[in-house]
Amino acid sequence: MKRRALFYLITLISTSLFAFLQLSDPEIIKDHVESKTYDLRLHLRPFIVGQDPPPEDIIIVAVDENSIRAIGRWPWRRDTQAELVNRISAGKPKAIGIDIMYTEPESAETDDRLADAIRRAGNVVLATPFFLSGEGDGRAASAGTQDLLWDSAFMEVKTVKGIRWKDGVVKTAGVNLPLPKLSKSASLGHVLASLDMDGVIRSEALYLNFGDDCYPHFALQIARTALGINMKDMVLYGGSGIQLGNRFVPTNIYGKVRINYLGGANSFSYRPASDVIKGRIDPGYFKGKIVLIGTSALATYDQKVTPLSGNMPGVEKNANVVRNILLNNFLRPSPYIIEIVAIVLTGFFFGLVLPKLKAIPSALVASGFIGLYFVLSCTLLFYQRLVINLVYPVTNMVSIYSVQTIIRFFYEERKAREMRRMFSSYVSPKIVKELIDNPDKAKLGGERRVVTVLFSDVIGFTSLSEKRRPEEVVSLLNEYFREMTDIIFKWDGTLDKFVGDEIMVFWGAPVDQPDHAERAVRCALDMSDRLNEMRAQWKNKGVEGLDCGIGINSGEAIIGNIGAQGKKMDYTVIGDHVNLAARVEKLTRQYDTRILIAENTFEMLGPLLKEGRLGHCSIDGLATVKVKGKENEVKIFGVKSRPHKV
Repeated sequence: MKRRALFYLITLISTSLFAFLQLSDPEIIKDHVESKTYDLRLHLRPFIVGQDPPPEDIIIVAVDENSIRAIGRWPWRRDTQAELVNRISAGKPKAIGIDIMYTEPESAETDDRLADAIRRAGNVVLATPFFLSGEGDGRAASAGTQDLLWDSAFMEVKTVKGIRWKDGVVKTAGVNLPLPKLSKSASLGHVLASLDMDGVIRSEALYLNFGDDCYPHFALQIARTALGINMKDMVLYGGSGIQLGNRFVPTNIYGKVRINYLGGANSFSYRPASDVIKGRIDPGYFKGKIVLIGTSALATYDQKVTPLSGNMPGVEKNANVVRNILLNNFLRPSPYIIEIVAIVLTGFFFGLVLPKLKAIPSALVASGFIGLYFVLSCTLLFYQRLVINLVYPVTNMVSIYSVQTIIRFFYEERKAREMRRMFSSYVSPKIVKELIDNPDKAKLGGERRVVTVLFSDVIGFTSLSEKRRPEEVVSLLNEYFREMTDIIFKWDGTLDKFVGDEIMVFWGAPVDQPDHAERAVRCALDMSDRLNEMRAQWKNKGVEGLDCGIGINSGEAIIGNIGAQGKKMDYTVIGDHVNLAARVEKLTRQYDTRILIAENTFEMLGPLLKEGRLGHCSIDGLATVKVKGKENEVKIFGVKSRPHKV
């Protein structure tokens, strides 16, 4: 009962702890531990649901290694980049996103040519770096260019009642605007990366705060442009989401969304920038498509770490966000109700059920529930785009199971030690091991069983003790008891006690022994044969030896720990049939035979005697006697060893 109460207490503490952790969701665990299980599930997704093909409407024109070899070292002259924009815009794409920074002038001529290309395209979005406090050389826009920045700010911002989004929104301290001549004809979108604590980009802030205004993400501006939606028709609901025409893109309270990556690097269609510039790609290829221009060559240092890639070009990360906005298929964070329910239900199930199961079923049940929850988390992620936490529910299950297993192990070890201490002096090591492996077989509280009891008493001990010194008597008895005990344990008997010069043994408990009568008789024969050998050895030494009488009876008796609780307890057998075995042993003197068995034992040996399987011994009916304490007469039989035929 105490152990079960301890299990319940552990379950309550563990479940409460992990429910609290789930609700508070510490960032260090979320970003360093939970995020790894999320990444693992994303890696499994293609094997379960397959890999989606590259979208046909989003194209990446990349400054890759081949382009650098063909055109020259990066950065290229801006008139060359202007040619790239002109050739793409000639194909009439829906939007062009340029993920390249133009914060410093190059030359009036080349800057003008690039600005003219952007103006003629009419649907260009420029990446704009905003900075957090203390980062980079970010600075507020000058008075002359302030209007350029404001033109790209949300024109309508609404606050949803009950959401204090301004406390959580990403706040920036500075911005490096593209050159004014470039910004005048383009939309601007921030490219501030949202890194988790482990440096991986799993989320993106669709808007951030700078000064008194909020500014959309680079990918959001590209999607807006491709959908033909004006800035005034894009409404920000702080801490809730963004209304983009007739679609609503939900965000968390911080304005962030979890990116639903198409795959690892190169999951989108790439076209080398050099092929576009040199006319190897027909401008008509870009008709009706969204084109992102960026760098992918390693030397350009625009590689990002994502859950599915350690080296994804930044432009492809932005392409993933554009795709998510258009399909409105960002991954959705769990509201935690699933995890809380899972923690509470599995916690109490483990606490109530596992203690009642044995080791292997307990392990199977625990593993099954953990596996089932993992499958549930994968199913919700793959098919419902719902991200639920694994760490807290699974760790709670593992913790409860582990602690219960440890407690059970120490409890079973203690119980095994007690069992070994209690029975090692009663039974053979083989029986002790069986009891430890199957403790339920030893019902120490008391029960009725059919057993066979053997009493053995030294004959003439009183006269012997009077003739010899006490030390010699004790030495002789110890030698005799040692040999007899070895034989008793050989036949898996339970050595009840030594009473002076008497030995009491029984079979059939604490473990089941269907052949207990046979074992008792064979043990008696073995004891008799060994005593004959010992008597011959004593005679050769000139020592007066010992002899004994053995009485055996079978029947129902009470087995259990009997004595004074807390002071002295003995595992013993009591009852009328036990007394009869003691009476039969006393008759061995009267009938001049070493081994006598009562009729109950003889009847149990009947099948063996008929089949001749109790060889090398003879059993003869001697008499029907009246014994003390019994109303009815009892038949007794003498048992003797037969000489082995050579």
